[in-house]
Amino acid sequence: MKWNNEAVLRRLATMSLLVACAMSPALQAEAVQARDLGVPFAGTPGRYNAITDVDGVEVGYVTLIEGEGHLDASKGIVRTGVTAILPRGKHSTTPVFAGWETSNAAGEMTGTVWLEERGYIDGPVMITNTHSVGVVRDAVVQWLVSNQWPGDWFVPVVGETYDGFISDINGFHVTREHALASIASARPGPVAQGNVGGGTGMACFGFKGGTGTASRVVQVESQSFVVGVLVQCNFGKRQWLRIGGAPVGEALADKYLPGIPGQQRTADGRRPNRAETGDGSIIVVVATDAPLLPHQLKRLAKRPAAGMGRMGDAGSDGSGDIFIAFSTANPNIESVEMKPKTVRIHPNDQLTPIFEAAVQATEEAITNAMINATSITGVGGFGLVALPHDELRAILKKYGRLQARKN
Repeated sequence: MKWNNEAVLRRLATMSLLVACAMSPALQAEAVQARDLGVPFAGTPGRYNAITDVDGVEVGYVTLIEGEGHLDASKGIVRTGVTAILPRGKHSTTPVFAGWETSNAAGEMTGTVWLEERGYIDGPVMITNTHSVGVVRDAVVQWLVSNQWPGDWFVPVVGETYDGFISDINGFHVTREHALASIASARPGPVAQGNVGGGTGMACFGFKGGTGTASRVVQVESQSFVVGVLVQCNFGKRQWLRIGGAPVGEALADKYLPGIPGQQRTADGRRPNRAETGDGSIIVVVATDAPLLPHQLKRLAKRPAAGMGRMGDAGSDGSGDIFIAFSTANPNIESVEMKPKTVRIHPNDQLTPIFEAAVQATEEAITNAMINATSITGVGGFGLVALPHDELRAILKKYGRLQARKN
Protein backbone atom coordinates (compact mmCIF):
# COMPACT_ATOMS: atom_id res chain seq x y z
CA MET A 1 0.00 0.00 0.00
CA LYS A 2 1.36 3.40 -0.96
CA TRP A 3 2.01 5.71 1.97
CA ASN A 4 -0.24 8.79 2.01
CA ASN A 5 1.31 11.41 4.27
CA GLU A 6 -1.39 13.98 3.43
CA ALA A 7 -4.10 11.59 4.58
CA VAL A 8 -2.45 11.21 7.97
CA LEU A 9 -2.15 14.97 8.34
CA ARG A 10 -5.82 15.42 7.44
CA ARG A 11 -6.84 12.86 10.05
CA LEU A 12 -4.60 14.57 12.55
CA ALA A 13 -6.16 17.94 11.74
CA THR A 14 -9.64 16.61 12.52
CA MET A 15 -8.69 15.20 15.90
CA SER A 16 -10.31 16.93 18.84
CA LEU A 17 -8.22 19.39 20.80
CA LEU A 18 -8.55 20.66 24.31
CA VAL A 19 -9.67 24.23 23.63
CA ALA A 20 -8.69 25.63 26.98
CA CYS A 21 -5.80 26.68 29.15
CA ALA A 22 -4.54 23.55 30.91
CA MET A 23 -2.21 23.66 33.89
CA SER A 24 -0.79 20.16 34.22
CA PRO A 25 1.16 18.98 37.28
CA ALA A 26 4.56 17.35 37.07
CA LEU A 27 3.29 14.06 38.38
CA GLN A 28 1.60 11.37 36.37
CA ALA A 29 0.82 7.76 37.17
CA GLU A 30 3.47 6.38 34.86
CA ALA A 31 5.29 7.72 31.83
CA VAL A 32 5.97 5.36 28.96
CA GLN A 33 9.61 4.28 29.07
CA ALA A 34 11.33 3.70 25.74
CA ARG A 35 13.26 0.81 27.30
CA ASP A 36 9.92 -0.90 28.06
CA LEU A 37 9.16 -0.87 24.33
CA GLY A 38 12.39 -2.74 23.68
CA VAL A 39 14.74 0.16 22.92
CA PRO A 40 18.22 -0.86 24.16
CA PHE A 41 20.05 1.51 26.49
CA ALA A 42 23.27 1.14 28.48
CA GLY A 43 23.45 1.89 32.18
CA THR A 44 21.24 1.46 35.23
CA PRO A 45 18.36 3.93 35.73
CA GLY A 46 17.18 5.23 39.08
CA ARG A 47 13.81 4.49 40.68
CA TYR A 48 11.81 6.82 38.43
CA ASN A 49 14.27 6.99 35.53
CA ALA A 50 13.94 10.76 35.88
CA ILE A 51 15.87 13.83 36.94
CA THR A 52 13.97 13.62 40.24
CA ASP A 53 16.00 10.53 41.13
CA VAL A 54 18.56 13.08 42.30
CA ASP A 55 17.37 13.68 45.84
CA GLY A 56 15.75 17.06 46.37
CA VAL A 57 15.09 17.87 42.71
CA GLU A 58 11.50 18.83 41.86
CA VAL A 59 9.85 19.40 38.47
CA GLY A 60 6.74 21.44 37.67
CA TYR A 61 4.82 22.34 34.52
CA VAL A 62 2.19 24.62 33.13
CA THR A 63 0.86 23.39 29.77
CA LEU A 64 -1.12 25.78 27.57
CA ILE A 65 -3.36 24.42 24.78
CA GLU A 66 -6.00 26.73 23.36
CA GLY A 67 -7.71 27.45 20.04
CA GLU A 68 -7.54 25.88 16.60
CA GLY A 69 -7.71 26.82 12.95
CA HIS A 70 -6.12 29.77 11.20
CA LEU A 71 -4.40 32.46 13.20
CA ASP A 72 -5.92 35.94 13.19
CA ALA A 73 -5.77 39.01 15.37
CA SER A 74 -8.84 38.03 17.40
CA LYS A 75 -7.61 34.69 18.68
CA GLY A 76 -4.48 32.78 19.45
CA ILE A 77 -3.51 29.22 18.60
CA VAL A 78 -1.60 28.22 21.71
CA ARG A 79 0.57 25.11 22.07
CA THR A 80 3.19 26.11 24.61
CA GLY A 81 4.02 26.23 28.31
CA VAL A 82 6.61 26.52 31.06
CA THR A 83 8.83 23.95 32.78
CA ALA A 84 10.43 24.51 36.18
CA ILE A 85 13.30 22.45 37.60
CA LEU A 86 14.11 23.25 41.23
CA PRO A 87 17.49 21.80 42.29
CA ARG A 88 16.71 21.69 46.02
CA GLY A 89 12.91 21.93 45.85
CA LYS A 90 10.67 24.97 46.06
CA HIS A 91 11.05 25.40 49.82
CA SER A 92 14.84 25.80 49.75
CA THR A 93 16.70 29.11 49.59
CA THR A 94 20.11 27.54 49.02
CA PRO A 95 21.96 27.88 45.68
CA VAL A 96 23.76 25.08 43.86
CA PHE A 97 27.13 24.89 42.13
CA ALA A 98 26.60 24.77 38.37
CA GLY A 99 28.23 25.01 34.97
CA TRP A 100 26.94 25.49 31.44
CA GLU A 101 28.01 24.79 27.88
CA THR A 102 26.72 24.85 24.32
CA SER A 103 27.41 22.83 21.20
CA ASN A 104 25.67 25.33 18.90
CA ALA A 105 24.56 28.68 20.27
CA ALA A 106 21.59 29.68 18.07
CA GLY A 107 19.46 30.19 21.15
CA GLU A 108 19.31 31.66 24.64
CA MET A 109 19.77 30.72 28.26
CA THR A 110 19.71 33.73 30.56
CA GLY A 111 21.92 33.96 33.62
CA THR A 112 24.85 32.08 32.11
CA VAL A 113 27.27 35.04 32.13
CA TRP A 114 26.86 35.44 35.88
CA LEU A 115 26.94 31.67 36.34
CA GLU A 116 30.24 31.51 34.45
CA GLU A 117 31.66 34.23 36.69
CA ARG A 118 30.68 32.95 40.13
CA GLY A 119 29.95 29.24 39.63
CA TYR A 120 26.50 28.82 41.16
CA ILE A 121 22.85 29.62 40.50
CA ASP A 122 19.92 30.86 42.57
CA GLY A 123 16.48 29.30 42.37
CA PRO A 124 14.98 27.22 39.56
CA VAL A 125 16.07 26.45 36.02
CA MET A 126 13.16 27.39 33.75
CA ILE A 127 12.39 26.41 30.13
CA THR A 128 9.79 27.93 27.82
CA ASN A 129 9.35 29.12 24.23
CA THR A 130 11.72 31.58 22.57
CA HIS A 131 9.58 34.71 22.93
CA SER A 132 8.53 34.09 26.53
CA VAL A 133 12.01 34.08 28.09
CA GLY A 134 11.66 37.63 29.42
CA VAL A 135 8.36 37.24 31.22
CA VAL A 136 9.48 33.95 32.78
CA ARG A 137 12.75 35.52 33.93
CA ASP A 138 10.85 38.40 35.56
CA ALA A 139 8.51 35.96 37.30
CA VAL A 140 11.46 34.07 38.79
CA VAL A 141 12.92 37.31 40.15
CA GLN A 142 9.55 37.99 41.76
CA TRP A 143 9.50 34.47 43.23
CA LEU A 144 13.03 34.78 44.62
CA VAL A 145 12.22 38.11 46.25
CA SER A 146 8.91 36.85 47.65
CA ASN A 147 10.62 33.81 49.12
CA GLN A 148 13.33 35.95 50.73
CA TRP A 149 16.12 34.30 48.81
CA PRO A 150 19.48 35.55 50.14
CA GLY A 151 20.87 38.39 48.04
CA ASP A 152 19.99 41.84 46.78
CA TRP A 153 19.69 41.11 43.04
CA PHE A 154 19.14 38.06 40.86
CA VAL A 155 19.83 36.83 37.33
CA PRO A 156 17.66 33.71 36.85
CA VAL A 157 18.38 30.88 34.42
CA VAL A 158 15.76 30.57 31.65
CA GLY A 159 16.29 28.49 28.51
CA GLU A 160 14.15 28.33 25.38
CA THR A 161 13.29 26.46 22.21
CA TYR A 162 11.10 27.66 19.32
CA ASP A 163 7.49 26.49 18.89
CA GLY A 164 6.37 29.14 16.40
CA PHE A 165 5.56 26.63 13.65
CA ILE A 166 2.63 25.28 15.65
CA SER A 167 1.88 27.94 18.27
CA ASP A 168 1.15 31.68 18.16
CA ILE A 169 4.55 32.56 19.56
CA ASN A 170 4.09 36.27 18.87
CA GLY A 171 0.85 36.36 20.85
CA PHE A 172 2.88 36.26 24.09
CA HIS A 173 0.44 33.89 25.78
CA VAL A 174 2.80 32.82 28.58
CA THR A 175 2.31 35.12 31.56
CA ARG A 176 4.08 35.75 34.82
CA GLU A 177 1.30 33.82 36.55
CA HIS A 178 1.98 30.78 34.39
CA ALA A 179 5.65 30.80 35.30
CA LEU A 180 4.86 31.11 39.01
CA ALA A 181 2.29 28.31 38.74
CA SER A 182 4.87 25.99 37.18
CA ILE A 183 7.15 26.57 40.18
CA ALA A 184 4.26 26.06 42.62
CA SER A 185 3.35 22.74 40.93
CA ALA A 186 6.88 21.33 41.25
CA ARG A 187 7.06 17.92 42.93
CA PRO A 188 9.54 15.06 43.42
CA GLY A 189 8.80 11.59 42.08
CA PRO A 190 7.55 10.52 38.63
CA VAL A 191 7.75 13.15 35.91
CA ALA A 192 5.28 13.70 33.06
CA GLN A 193 6.83 13.60 29.59
CA GLY A 194 5.96 14.42 26.00
CA ASN A 195 3.53 17.31 25.29
CA VAL A 196 3.96 19.04 28.64
CA GLY A 197 5.33 22.35 29.89
CA GLY A 198 7.71 24.19 27.62
CA GLY A 199 7.88 21.11 25.41
CA THR A 200 4.21 21.23 24.39
CA GLY A 201 4.74 22.58 20.87
CA MET A 202 8.14 21.12 20.03
CA ALA A 203 9.34 18.82 17.24
CA CYS A 204 12.24 16.36 17.27
CA PHE A 205 13.78 14.77 14.17
CA GLY A 206 10.61 15.70 12.29
CA PHE A 207 8.32 13.90 14.75
CA LYS A 208 6.49 15.35 17.72
CA GLY A 209 9.07 16.11 20.40
CA GLY A 210 8.77 17.75 23.79
CA THR A 211 9.92 17.06 27.33
CA GLY A 212 11.79 13.92 28.34
CA THR A 213 13.81 12.68 31.27
CA ALA A 214 16.03 9.78 32.37
CA SER A 215 18.60 8.95 35.04
CA ARG A 216 21.56 6.74 35.82
CA VAL A 217 22.94 5.29 39.06
CA VAL A 218 26.74 5.29 39.00
CA GLN A 219 29.20 3.38 41.17
CA VAL A 220 32.54 5.16 41.60
CA GLU A 221 34.88 3.18 43.83
CA SER A 222 32.79 2.58 46.97
CA GLN A 223 30.39 5.47 46.37
CA SER A 224 27.05 5.58 44.56
CA PHE A 225 25.90 8.71 42.73
CA VAL A 226 22.87 9.62 40.65
CA VAL A 227 22.90 11.58 37.39
CA GLY A 228 19.54 12.82 36.12
CA VAL A 229 18.71 14.58 32.86
CA LEU A 230 15.68 16.54 31.65
CA VAL A 231 15.45 17.72 28.03
CA GLN A 232 13.22 20.03 26.03
CA CYS A 233 13.94 18.68 22.57
CA ASN A 234 13.14 20.52 19.36
CA PHE A 235 16.04 19.59 17.09
CA GLY A 236 17.31 17.18 14.45
CA LYS A 237 16.66 16.33 10.79
CA ARG A 238 14.53 13.28 10.02
CA GLN A 239 17.19 11.43 8.04
CA TRP A 240 19.66 11.70 10.93
CA LEU A 241 17.52 9.90 13.51
CA ARG A 242 18.95 6.74 15.05
CA ILE A 243 17.34 5.01 17.99
CA GLY A 244 19.12 2.16 19.71
CA GLY A 245 21.65 2.25 16.89
CA ALA A 246 19.01 1.58 14.20
CA PRO A 247 18.52 4.04 11.28
CA VAL A 248 14.93 4.96 12.17
CA GLY A 249 15.03 8.25 10.27
CA GLU A 250 16.05 6.59 7.03
CA ALA A 251 13.40 3.90 7.40
CA LEU A 252 10.68 6.52 7.99
CA ALA A 253 12.12 9.22 5.72
CA ASP A 254 8.88 9.72 3.75
CA LYS A 255 6.37 8.95 6.47
CA TYR A 256 4.66 11.03 9.16
CA LEU A 257 6.21 14.27 7.92
CA PRO A 258 5.27 17.56 9.60
CA GLY A 259 3.17 20.02 7.65
CA ILE A 260 -0.24 21.27 6.59
CA PRO A 261 -2.70 18.95 4.79
CA GLY A 262 -2.85 19.72 1.08
CA GLN A 263 0.03 22.17 1.11
CA GLN A 264 2.17 21.70 -1.96
CA ARG A 265 5.90 21.19 -1.70
CA THR A 266 8.51 23.24 -3.50
CA ALA A 267 10.61 21.72 -6.27
CA ASP A 268 13.30 20.60 -3.84
CA GLY A 269 10.76 18.79 -1.66
CA ARG A 270 10.46 21.33 1.12
CA ARG A 271 7.24 22.91 2.26
CA PRO A 272 7.24 26.66 1.58
CA ASN A 273 7.78 29.18 4.36
CA ARG A 274 9.00 26.55 6.84
CA ALA A 275 12.47 26.26 8.30
CA GLU A 276 14.50 23.13 7.74
CA THR A 277 13.56 20.43 10.21
CA GLY A 278 17.00 20.39 11.80
CA ASP A 279 16.87 24.02 12.92
CA GLY A 280 15.16 23.93 16.26
CA SER A 281 17.13 23.70 19.52
CA ILE A 282 17.41 21.59 22.66
CA ILE A 283 17.83 22.53 26.29
CA VAL A 284 19.40 19.87 28.51
CA VAL A 285 19.46 20.09 32.30
CA VAL A 286 21.83 17.68 34.07
CA ALA A 287 21.55 17.12 37.82
CA THR A 288 23.78 15.06 40.08
CA ASP A 289 24.36 14.46 43.76
CA ALA A 290 28.08 13.93 43.17
CA PRO A 291 30.11 16.70 44.89
CA LEU A 292 31.28 18.49 41.76
CA LEU A 293 32.64 22.03 41.70
CA PRO A 294 31.81 24.57 38.96
CA HIS A 295 34.77 23.73 36.72
CA GLN A 296 33.82 20.04 36.87
CA LEU A 297 30.16 20.82 36.22
CA LYS A 298 31.13 22.79 33.14
CA ARG A 299 32.88 19.66 31.91
CA LEU A 300 29.79 17.59 32.72
CA ALA A 301 27.62 20.10 30.81
CA LYS A 302 29.55 19.30 27.62
CA ARG A 303 28.43 15.66 27.61
CA PRO A 304 24.81 15.98 26.38
CA ALA A 305 26.18 16.70 22.90
CA ALA A 306 27.56 13.15 22.83
CA GLY A 307 24.13 11.79 23.75
CA MET A 308 22.61 13.77 20.88
CA GLY A 309 25.28 12.38 18.59
CA ARG A 310 24.31 8.82 19.55
CA MET A 311 20.92 9.62 18.04
CA GLY A 312 22.51 10.80 14.80
CA ASP A 313 22.45 14.55 15.33
CA ALA A 314 25.12 16.53 13.50
CA GLY A 315 24.40 19.95 15.02
CA SER A 316 22.37 22.15 12.70
CA ASP A 317 23.51 25.74 12.07
CA GLY A 318 20.23 27.17 13.33
CA SER A 319 19.86 24.98 16.40
CA GLY A 320 20.37 26.36 19.89
CA ASP A 321 21.82 23.42 21.81
CA ILE A 322 22.45 24.68 25.33
CA PHE A 323 23.20 22.64 28.43
CA ILE A 324 23.42 23.31 32.17
CA ALA A 325 24.61 20.97 34.93
CA PHE A 326 24.25 21.40 38.68
CA SER A 327 25.18 19.50 41.84
CA THR A 328 22.94 19.17 44.88
CA ALA A 329 25.93 18.28 47.08
CA ASN A 330 27.58 20.97 49.22
CA PRO A 331 24.44 22.55 50.71
CA ASN A 332 26.31 25.37 52.43
CA ILE A 333 27.66 27.54 49.63
CA GLU A 334 25.85 30.83 50.30
CA SER A 335 28.28 33.72 50.25
CA VAL A 336 26.00 36.27 51.91
CA GLU A 337 27.60 35.62 55.32
CA MET A 338 31.00 36.51 53.84
CA LYS A 339 32.69 33.72 55.78
CA PRO A 340 34.95 30.92 54.52
CA LYS A 341 33.17 27.75 53.41
CA THR A 342 34.36 24.16 53.38
CA VAL A 343 33.18 22.04 50.46
CA ARG A 344 33.63 18.49 49.21
CA ILE A 345 35.08 17.76 45.78
CA HIS A 346 35.02 14.65 43.64
CA PRO A 347 38.41 13.62 42.19
CA ASN A 348 38.92 14.67 38.59
CA ASP A 349 40.34 11.29 37.62
CA GLN A 350 37.08 9.62 38.69
CA LEU A 351 34.77 11.79 36.60
CA THR A 352 34.51 9.51 33.55
CA PRO A 353 31.69 7.28 34.92
CA ILE A 354 29.68 10.42 35.70
CA PHE A 355 30.33 11.78 32.21
CA GLU A 356 29.22 8.47 30.70
CA ALA A 357 26.04 8.48 32.78
CA ALA A 358 25.13 11.94 31.46
CA VAL A 359 25.59 10.77 27.87
CA GLN A 360 23.45 7.69 28.43
CA ALA A 361 20.69 9.59 30.24
CA THR A 362 20.58 12.31 27.58
CA GLU A 363 20.08 9.75 24.82
CA GLU A 364 17.30 8.04 26.74
CA ALA A 365 15.63 11.31 27.80
CA ILE A 366 15.36 12.47 24.18
CA THR A 367 13.95 9.10 23.17
CA ASN A 368 11.47 9.20 26.06
CA ALA A 369 10.31 12.65 24.96
CA MET A 370 9.47 11.28 21.51
CA ILE A 371 7.93 8.05 22.85
CA ASN A 372 5.61 9.97 25.21
CA ALA A 373 4.68 12.71 22.75
CA THR A 374 1.27 12.65 21.07
CA SER A 375 0.35 13.98 17.63
CA ILE A 376 -0.83 17.57 17.60
CA THR A 377 -2.00 20.29 15.20
CA GLY A 378 -1.55 24.02 15.58
CA VAL A 379 -1.52 27.24 13.59
CA GLY A 380 -3.29 26.81 10.26
CA GLY A 381 -3.54 23.07 10.77
CA PHE A 382 0.22 22.53 10.82
CA GLY A 383 0.68 19.07 12.27
CA LEU A 384 3.36 17.11 14.09
CA VAL A 385 2.94 13.34 14.15
CA ALA A 386 4.13 11.22 17.06
CA LEU A 387 6.70 8.50 16.49
CA PRO A 388 4.68 5.27 15.99
CA HIS A 389 5.69 2.67 18.58
CA ASP A 390 4.91 -0.41 16.50
CA GLU A 391 6.93 0.77 13.53
CA LEU A 392 9.81 1.71 15.81
CA ARG A 393 9.83 -1.81 17.25
CA ALA A 394 9.72 -3.31 13.75
CA ILE A 395 12.75 -1.26 12.70
CA LEU A 396 14.67 -2.21 15.83
CA LYS A 397 13.87 -5.87 15.18
CA LYS A 398 14.99 -5.63 11.56
CA TYR A 399 18.41 -4.41 12.63
CA GLY A 400 18.76 -6.80 15.55
CA ARG A 401 18.39 -4.09 18.20
CA LEU A 402 15.03 -4.98 19.76
CA GLN A 403 15.18 -6.09 23.37
CA ALA A 404 12.55 -8.25 25.06
CA ARG A 405 9.48 -6.16 25.86
CA LYS A 406 8.79 -5.60 29.54
CA ASN A 407 5.29 -6.00 30.90
